[in-house]
Amino acid sequence: MNTVTKMDLRQRLLDRRQRLQTAIGEFKETTHVMRLLEEVDSALERMDKESYGLCDVCHEPIREERLMADPLTRNCIDCLTPDQQRALEQDLDLASRIQTQLLPNKNLSFGDWEAYYHYEPAGPVSGDYCDLISPDTERGDLFFLLGDVSGHGVAASILMAHLHALFRSLIAVGLSADQLVQRANRIFCESTISADYATLVCGRAGKSGEVDVCNAGHCPPLLVREDEITSLEATGLPIGIFSSGEYSAERVQLARGDSLLLYSDGLTEAQDRADAEYGAQRLARLIKGRHELPPEALTQVCLEDLRAFLSGAPRTDDLAIMVIRRVR
Repeated sequence: MNTVTKMDLRQRLLDRRQRLQTAIGEFKETTHVMRLLEEVDSALERMDKESYGLCDVCHEPIREERLMADPLTRNCIDCLTPDQQRALEQDLDLASRIQTQLLPNKNLSFGDWEAYYHYEPAGPVSGDYCDLISPDTERGDLFFLLGDVSGHGVAASILMAHLHALFRSLIAVGLSADQLVQRANRIFCESTISADYATLVCGRAGKSGEVDVCNAGHCPPLLVREDEITSLEATGLPIGIFSSGEYSAERVQLARGDSLLLYSDGLTEAQDRADAEYGAQRLARLIKGRHELPPEALTQVCLEDLRAFLSGAPRTDDLAIMVIRRVR
């Protein structure tokens, strides 16, 4: 376990201890609270003795993502009892269903725009963030977001849900794309531990084809025009790094038939059996001659080429692809 993760887990345990001590003075029935407090104290003691994070049964290191999801866990998954494994499977199934319900409609047609996305977790749940929002305002804007939370598994999926709630709430206020990211960054920094961050692209598509794109340290979206492919590079750091971070948006004009392709690094950093990466250049070459394709078809072309590249090699990261196209 790296030093940063250990420090973050210690702080999380100390915060939990403080809350439990407060609860003891507020609740009449404190048996359960006292038991939780003992578990927290035991975890802190194991940290001091350098035995924290080792499975009580096999004495092998517990995966960091499991500890981040539950700092009190004392067993790796393979050493859980059958009842514990069934309970964990039920929890993961529920988390997966909740996350699926947070996703927008796959096919969206709104004003001058149409959109489609593909969302594929590497496991039961995903740390990728994907949303399409058309707030009920006179401007008739379409907001699109795609991002990637640090880490994997349940802990990352919880932060993904946190981002979903943040942006859904802030968009209703009527902010621009860069203001949205700046406001979300401050709240995200104040409500998560220091190791948590997320890269993301936040865009606003207007009625006349103008699109404002704020890229917070994410993979560069590709602007697909008839005769060229343009990368929209990052305009700020990932959110969650500095609460005072500043962001700007790049404005691009899309003509009828032009598209924006957004993706997570589960696409460009996918590796074949020889450990070669798929890469952003291959993606750009793939879509250069396919300007006329609608969003779903262009997404499927990317997925088919990725499958051909992998040639049966397993994916190890979450995958998200989104295409926004101006149709008139």
